[in-house]
Amino acid sequence: MEFQETTVQQELRELTRKFVKKELMPLIENDEREERFRPDLIQKLGQLGLTGIPVPEAYGGSGLGYQEYIVAIEELAAASSGYSISVAVTGLPQVILNLFGNEEQKKKYIPALAQGNAIGAFSLSEASSGSDAGSLRTVAKRSGDFYVINGTKLWVTQGDFANTLILLARTGENGTRGISAFIIEKGMEGFTYGKREKKMGCHTSHTMELIFQNVKVPVKNRVGQEGDGFKIAMTALDSGRITIAAGAVGIAKAALEVAVQHSCQREQFGKPISEFQGISFMLADMATQLHAAKLLVQRAAWLKDQGKPFSTEAAMAKLFATDMAMKVTTDAVQVLGGSGYTQDFPVERYMREAKVLQIVEGTNQVQRMIIGRNLTARQ
Repeated sequence: MEFQETTVQQELRELTRKFVKKELMPLIENDEREERFRPDLIQKLGQLGLTGIPVPEAYGGSGLGYQEYIVAIEELAAASSGYSISVAVTGLPQVILNLFGNEEQKKKYIPALAQGNAIGAFSLSEASSGSDAGSLRTVAKRSGDFYVINGTKLWVTQGDFANTLILLARTGENGTRGISAFIIEKGMEGFTYGKREKKMGCHTSHTMELIFQNVKVPVKNRVGQEGDGFKIAMTALDSGRITIAAGAVGIAKAALEVAVQHSCQREQFGKPISEFQGISFMLADMATQLHAAKLLVQRAAWLKDQGKPFSTEAAMAKLFATDMAMKVTTDAVQVLGGSGYTQDFPVERYMREAKVLQIVEGTNQVQRMIIGRNLTARQ
């Protein structure tokens, strides 16, 4: 593991920053207010090679690793957590199919996702199945060459725009062993959209209810074998926690930059507020926590790229980085005072965006369960 970015990582950071400055920054505040998602931005990111970074070149990706992936996610999140999440979620079907899909599935679905020509989604949660993923009730019953799927899914990021969706449904016994994974395509008969959630933040990234009424899915769209679904989902979530943690680093970095700049410009009692110990110490803590989180994320990404076990480290990175982002963005609002509570400055948006990262890909309480369980399993 290197502490200095490679040339490729530096180039990716600069490429993403240029995209953010040219394409995202002029639009994001207005689009957040209007809750508008722009699929063409994902396509443009794909043209730059930023939507399939860890995917093999044989399937249209960049053939790089998660150490490169987190660089792009971090820079996107510094401008828009909504779009960083959209890229990360489009990456989940790619991760799943690359690891568990057969060759036909890889060739059919991954290239369009990796090149930004299709949008991906991942559907696990239900009304009665959040952290307890094994209790899901959506059913897939085998009928000849098809599965007939019935049920309702919640909290599906960009479910209304997704061309390719990985769905988890019950094909067997209760609990985790009876779950299987399926590829769902936009437009399948009986597949409709329910409500779109009205959220605190990340408004450009829509969160949907999906309804399945006798949806016929070909057996060839099953990923892996019957009963593999829970393993597939947990493997995907381990990878997803790294990108969520990277997004948290990006949000916190942006918030800290605004806070530092404001503290140097804002004067009270005849001097910049940055010269007051209360503010200076707050900024110092923010920066220290940010750098610590970044190292945890880099460590988890390095382990994944090395093919080593990384579940515990991914949970640690997600736990620490997202808690850090919530603290840093809240402190940034405090540094700006009354101005920080207005929409004239982006820190209030950063604070709202940071909150959801403590919840998605497994709540931070679940991350503590994972870490504790993995520690005691070694005894």
